[in-house]
Amino acid sequence: MEESSTIEQVYRGTFVHSTPQTPLLILEDALLGVNTHGKIAFIGEGKHVKRLSQDFKFSLSDVKQMAQHEFFMPGMVDTHIHAPQYSYAGTALDLPLLQWLNKYTFPVEARFEDLKFAQQIYNQVVKRTLRNGTTTACYFATIHTDASLLLGQIANDLGQRALVGKVCMDRNDSAKTYKETSQESQEETLRFIKELLEKKYPRVSPVVTPRFALYCTEPLLGQLGAIAKYNNIHIQSHIGETVDRMNVVKELFPDSKSYTDVYNKHNLLTDKTVMAHGCYLSDEELTLFRQTGASLAHCPNSNISLCSGLLDVRNVLKHKVKIGLGTDVAGGYSASMLDAVRRALETSKVLTIQNPGYKTLTFEEVFRLATLGGSQALSLDKQTGNFEVGKDFDALRVNVAAPGGPIDLIKDEHPKILLEKFLNLGDDRNIVEVFVAGKKVVPFTEKTQE
Repeated sequence: MEESSTIEQVYRGTFVHSTPQTPLLILEDALLGVNTHGKIAFIGEGKHVKRLSQDFKFSLSDVKQMAQHEFFMPGMVDTHIHAPQYSYAGTALDLPLLQWLNKYTFPVEARFEDLKFAQQIYNQVVKRTLRNGTTTACYFATIHTDASLLLGQIANDLGQRALVGKVCMDRNDSAKTYKETSQESQEETLRFIKELLEKKYPRVSPVVTPRFALYCTEPLLGQLGAIAKYNNIHIQSHIGETVDRMNVVKELFPDSKSYTDVYNKHNLLTDKTVMAHGCYLSDEELTLFRQTGASLAHCPNSNISLCSGLLDVRNVLKHKVKIGLGTDVAGGYSASMLDAVRRALETSKVLTIQNPGYKTLTFEEVFRLATLGGSQALSLDKQTGNFEVGKDFDALRVNVAAPGGPIDLIKDEHPKILLEKFLNLGDDRNIVEVFVAGKKVVPFTEKTQE
C-alpha cells in the first residue's frame, strides 16, 4: 500500500458537518480515518469497523472512541480578522467607524513597526483563535511588511491555516504617520508576496489587501488588482460597511456606478476575493458579486458594536453569493467564532423583529456559514470546510460535558441538541482538541507554549 493511503488516526463516534445541499448532517457511530498527509482517507459506519480495518490496513486497537457527549465538527473559518487590533479587543467601542479608526485603530497599528510588539500580539491572537476553534483565519495585518511576514511565520509555527495581508493605504489625511506612498505600497506588497511565498509554508498564503477604497487612490487600486492577477492570489478589503463610507466613496469615485463597481473596475473582484460587511449593497451589486465569484464576510459583532448596520444574509444567499462569518476584531470585541455564530443569529432575529415576515436564519444555517461557508468564501472548500474524503482533516473535538465547562447537561441528549447547546453556550473549555490537516494543534505542546 502506498504511503499516501497509510492510516495514521481513526476516530469512532459522532461527526457533524454541512454540505452545499444540507446545512447540518449528523453521522452517528461513524468511523473516520486520517492518513499520514492529514487528509480524510475514509468515512464509514462503526458497525463496519472490521471490514474497514482490513481495507485500509489499520489495527482495531488504534481506533479512538469518542465519549457519549463528544462530537467532531469541522474547524471554524474566520473570514475577516484584524490581527493587530487584538491588542485592544473588548474596548474602544464608543465611536462610529471613521472616528473609531482615527482615535483607536491607526495609532495602535502604527506601533507594529516594532517587531517585538508585533511578536507579542500576533502570538497571542493566533493562540487565542486556535483555542477557540478557528482552524482557518483570513488576517489583515498592518502596512509594515516585516511584521506581516512575522504574522505568517507565527501562524505557520502554531499550525493555523491562514491568509495574511499586508495592508495597503496611500490616502489617509487623518493619520499622517500611518500611510504609505503609492510606490511604497506597491513595492512592499510585491516584497511581502515574494518573501512569504519563498517560505513555502504549507498552509499560509499572502492576500492582496487594499484597506478599502476610501484609503487607496485609483492608481494604487489598479496596481493591486494587477499584482493579484499576475500572482493568482487572494484579495481582501471592506465594502458597504456604513452609510458614511458609502457616501464618501461616491464623492471620491464619481465615475463609478457603485462601491462594488470601484473594485470591479480595478480587477479586485475575483473568485478569490473576500469583502467584509456589505451591509448596504444593492441587488445589482450582489449580482456583480455572484458574476465575479467574489464573496462576503459577515461580521455581525462589529456591525452592531460600531452601530454600522445589519446585513441581510438571507438576501445574500438568495443572490447565490458566497458568504462566511468573521469576528472583525477589534470592531467586533470577541475573537471567538462562536460569538460570530451567536451575533449572526441575533442580527437575523433583529431583522425579523423589524419585519415579521422575514425568514430568520436557523442555527443549522449559521453553523454552515461558520464552517463550509467560510471555506467557500475563501475559495478553500476543495481543501477544507467539511468531512469529505480527500479533504484535509481540519476539525474540533467538542466535549459538551467538559468538566468545569459552561454547559450543564440534564440528560442524554441527541447530537443535534448537543451541537445547538455548544453553539449557544459553549466556549474554549468545550473544545478539547483542535486539528489542522490532521495535526493536533490544540492543546499546545511545550514548544508552542513558549
